[in-house]
Amino acid sequence: MHDFHYVSDQLSGTTESAPLLLVVDDQPSNIQTLYAIFQDSYEVCMAVNGIEALAFCALRRPDLILLDVVMPGIGGYALCEALKQDSRNCDIPIIFVTGNADPLDEVQGFEVGGADFITKPFHATVVRARVQTQLTIKRQADLLRLLALVDGLTGVANRRQFDHVLDAEWRRCGRSGQPLSLLMIDVDHFKKYNDHYGHQQGDVCLRAIAGVIKATVRRPHDLTARYGGEEFACILPDTGRHGALTKAREIEQAIRKLALAHADAPEGIITVSIGVASVSRQDPGDSVASLVSAADAHLYRAKREGRGRVCCLPDQS
Repeated sequence: MHDFHYVSDQLSGTTESAPLLLVVDDQPSNIQTLYAIFQDSYEVCMAVNGIEALAFCALRRPDLILLDVVMPGIGGYALCEALKQDSRNCDIPIIFVTGNADPLDEVQGFEVGGADFITKPFHATVVRARVQTQLTIKRQADLLRLLALVDGLTGVANRRQFDHVLDAEWRRCGRSGQPLSLLMIDVDHFKKYNDHYGHQQGDVCLRAIAGVIKATVRRPHDLTARYGGEEFACILPDTGRHGALTKAREIEQAIRKLALAHADAPEGIITVSIGVASVSRQDPGDSVASLVSAADAHLYRAKREGRGRVCCLPDQS
């Protein structure tokens, strides 16, 4: 059996196709019982307190969390509230595990965002059924969200999802004091490309570019979106100006390496212009709109200065 205590050991593994369950409980006997129930059908990882659980969810996204109500430090209800306030984890179903059958406790659990309750001692058949029910509901909800929030042509996030995630990350970074960066990316001379090669080939070109951007922006909590037409955007939470510039330059070079022919472009290939904006500490007058406007301004500067380049502040371009 695995060493359940150290979440850092579990983070080094790869995510398997089976649903990922995170068991959060300070009692090894409870963890071992739940592990025995689910090990044949699911990937099961463990945390013994709220701090370990939050660290785990920052790097991997469980499909479902089985959460003990009573734990030292961060209790189950407080941990659930923290996860539900994070845009990256708010959709994870949480089933509380408790030895108390008091209906008032269940009410509190549902009020903080819990999906269901399991009462100790465990009955394996009931536990499996409740977990399977919540996973089915989550799969259906994920599919609906996917249809509503993904750009049909390129497969990356659409403008609706971009606006939602940027607003959520702006508020989260404001609370945490962490930096937030935004890249605005425009395909150079794309109207000429469509006029020369046709719109069908233009669609192929946009799909290829979206794939390169998404492959370059790899962290789970980053977002690549189609902002509109031939323009893309990347949201980079917890990333300062230097990191954002580095990532923007990687994207610009990766698209050059595609060497997509463009007969009517000065360089003979598809290039992109990228504007970078970052906020490290939000002032009262700052807003999401000001971050987007700054990224747009740097994008237009990149295009004015000859395209196929990355621009940020004048002293950091």
